[in-house]
Formats: sequence, C-alpha cells, structure tokens
Amino acid sequence: MNGLGGLNKSENGVVIGVVQLQLPNTVTKDDLAQQTDRIVELVGKARRNNPNTDLVVFPEYSLHGLSMDINPDIMCTIDGPEVAAFQQACVENDIWGCFSIMELNPGGMPYNSGIIIDNKGDICLYYRKMHPWVPVEPWEPGDQGIPVCDGPNGSKIALIICHDGMFPEMARECAYKGAEIMIRTAGYTAPIRESWKFTNQSNSFCNLMVTANVCMCGSDGTFDSMGEGMIVNFDGSIIAHGTSGRVDEIITAEVRPDLVREARNVWGVENNIYQFGHRGYVAVKGGAQDCPYTYMQDLIKGEYVLPWENDIKVTDGTSCGFEAPTRIYGDKQSKEAAE
Repeated sequence: MNGLGGLNKSENGVVIGVVQLQLPNTVTKDDLAQQTDRIVELVGKARRNNPNTDLVVFPEYSLHGLSMDINPDIMCTIDGPEVAAFQQACVENDIWGCFSIMELNPGGMPYNSGIIIDNKGDICLYYRKMHPWVPVEPWEPGDQGIPVCDGPNGSKIALIICHDGMFPEMARECAYKGAEIMIRTAGYTAPIRESWKFTNQSNSFCNLMVTANVCMCGSDGTFDSMGEGMIVNFDGSIIAHGTSGRVDEIITAEVRPDLVREARNVWGVENNIYQFGHRGYVAVKGGAQDCPYTYMQDLIKGEYVLPWENDIKVTDGTSCGFEAPTRIYGDKQSKEAAE
C-alpha cells in the first residue's frame, strides 16, 4: 500500500517524499548560502516530481555536512536567513517541509535541530536532537522533549533525528503523544545500514506508527552516506525503499494515518502501544498499570547506573578529538569560554 509512490492519492492519504540529498561540504558562509539554495531547488523538484506530495523531508546535516564543524559563522538560528528561505520555498510550492539545521547556542555547544514548516510558511514543529551520536558528535543534548504537531490531511507528526531512533523509548514517546507519522532524519553511513533498517521497522511495528526515514547520500570526499530512504507502514512492512544510493533521488509513498488510528483502536493481538500500560488485561480489569521497570524508576531519580558502569571505556569525546567537558548539563557556558 503506497499508491504507486503516491501517484494515486486516496482521500485519506498523506504523500511523503524523502530526499536522499547529496552530502555537502560546508566550510564558509558562502557554502552555507549555496547549500540553502540547493535545498530550496529540491523543494521545487519535490513538487514537480509528484504533484500529490504533501510533505518533503530532508536529511539531518542537509546544510552542514558531516564535518562536525562548530564554527559559529556557519551555525544557524530559527529566525535566520536559511530558515526564512525554507519557509518561502514551502509557500511558493504549496508543500510542507522538514529541514535540518545546526543551531547556534550561546550558552553551550550548538544544537542539532529539526523543523517542520507547513505550506503557509509557519513553523509547526521545532525539535532539538535528544541523543547526539556520541562520541562522534559534539552537539548539546536536546532540552525541549519530543513535540508532536498537526500535519497535512489531519495527520499527527513527530520528528526525531538519526541516533534518537536507536532508543525504543524515543519512538514510544512519539506514539504516546499521539504521532501517527514519525519522521527520522539522519546522516548515517554504510556501517549502520542493517541496524537502520530493522530499527525503522521496529519503531513502526512496536508503536503502530508509520515512519518516514532518510539519510544523506553520496560522498563529500571523506565520508560516504548511504541514502536508504525508507517509508515503513504501521505493521512494520517497508512500503518504499531507496536502495540505489542515487543522490538527490526522492523516495515517495502514500501513507494512511486513518488506518493507523483504526489499528490502534481495533487491534487486539500486538496492540503493543496500548498493552505496554495495561499488562495482562485478560486476567485483571484494565491490566496492570504500574511501572515495574527498574531503569525507568532509576532514571527519574537521577540514579541510572549500569551494572557494568565502571568498566565502560568511552565516556567523553576525547577519542574523536574533542576536549573532555567540565560543564554539567543545564549549566550555561561562561562568556569567556564561548569566545
């Protein structure tokens, strides 16, 4: 069920296009401006490629590439020219868009952020990556939780970024807050290909939720991203998959939020998002609604400690060339250190 890539759109469908964007090499402000223009061009391509497309999704690192450069000259802000260009592109092409920026953070390291813009140019969702891909990524851990927004044709949408999707709690939180479609943008390279595939399918099936997932694609001369645009139905089946590794290819499919809602309402067997909080409802009325999970209880108390915690070797970014941090989460960086 994908309506031939969304060419045959149903009354209740949402057509999503995920862009396997060519991996850029962004060093200067001019590079950033040129890459912004390229993304704007591809918003137009998404509209021309399939007039039924409701939402076009660009990968993590679309603007900045994979250098992990934290130079403030090429960081973005929500009210900056890059986001404004994306807003205008959505208006001009009458399309929703999901975009990635590395966001300036005067109080610490930059945030790895994502936004969803509607076809009127309004920012409907603003998310900061919760789980940077340590020890490789230097980004500040997200501090705004996981928002859910109203999407096209009555859908509910959430956004997570790359490594976030390796934690089942992230997809569960999206579904728990009502998301019927979860977007996962990424910059992953080939070694992650298999885990990318099965976590995308698991995130969908375990939460009765459509997921739309895409990585950067091609090479910047150093890194090779894999593309792997993948749209997965709520039963875990892959309904569209970009396996060619062709850069700037847009993988499209129609998804049905109404069928997500139906499954969540009528499924008995494997309605896991409901059954998680209603254990054994055949035996006891309403099921057990306790929290028997030690790791959750400890995390809430700030006492999350693994049995093998003292044996873990990599606990900061020094192996990837970053200085060991001294600032505690929640503290602001000093003005002198920021300069």
